[in-house]
Amino acid sequence: MESDEQDRAPQPQRAAAGAWSFLKEVLIVVVGALIASTVLRLFLLQVFLIPSRSMETTLDVGDRVAVLKLGGFERGDVVVFRDDLEWLGNPDRYTRQWWQEALTFVGLVPDEATNHLVKRVIGLAGDHVVCCDTGGRITVNGAALDETSYLYTDPSGVQDGASTYPFDVVVPVGRVFVLGDHRTNSADSRCHLDEAVGGIAGLGAFPLTESVVGRATATIFPFDRWRGFATPATFAAIGDAPQPAPLEPTVTGELPPC
Repeated sequence: MESDEQDRAPQPQRAAAGAWSFLKEVLIVVVGALIASTVLRLFLLQVFLIPSRSMETTLDVGDRVAVLKLGGFERGDVVVFRDDLEWLGNPDRYTRQWWQEALTFVGLVPDEATNHLVKRVIGLAGDHVVCCDTGGRITVNGAALDETSYLYTDPSGVQDGASTYPFDVVVPVGRVFVLGDHRTNSADSRCHLDEAVGGIAGLGAFPLTESVVGRATATIFPFDRWRGFATPATFAAIGDAPQPAPLEPTVTGELPPC
């Protein structure tokens, strides 16, 4: 019988057979974990590393944030989106080694967001977004936003205002208007209203809806900053867009001096 033959096999052979069996089991577990991690990253959840101060203190430099790819997003959500409009400049400067790309692809290390940005969605297609009303607040479709729950506050206790310069826009079809929570340190939609795309003036300020990877659901590292994210209550008061979304953006008044 086979078991008798194994019992009669020399000790080194039995040890080698046992080691190979263990290695095969480990290999199966590792490959299975990598496949599961890759599927999870591609279709459900991805972790990004925050590289800049534009979303302080909602997200600080070095935070790892989990981004949910299912379920869509709405006004007020913090989202990560691809830099298809090249707000970051020439993407060729963001070069990494092949092994870094591979580890990021399978989800073993967070994406450093070198070709992605993270901002808060203020306006959806068709929304009329204006800054500011007599109270210094941004309005969306005529409803004023109370942004005190998330705008950056410096160590002395002084909070950023809604914007240091005015703007008046209508978001075109298939696009979003986004702002950073650290308004005095964020090159967001306001700063690209002078950029044309395909000959359409101002379109460079509005990321494509399809460029959005997903919405931020939680900061998962550092552990002392572990927190989940919910849509701020102030956005619940915003009504539907007053008109169908235009094919081209409407930008009224002087362009912000970013």
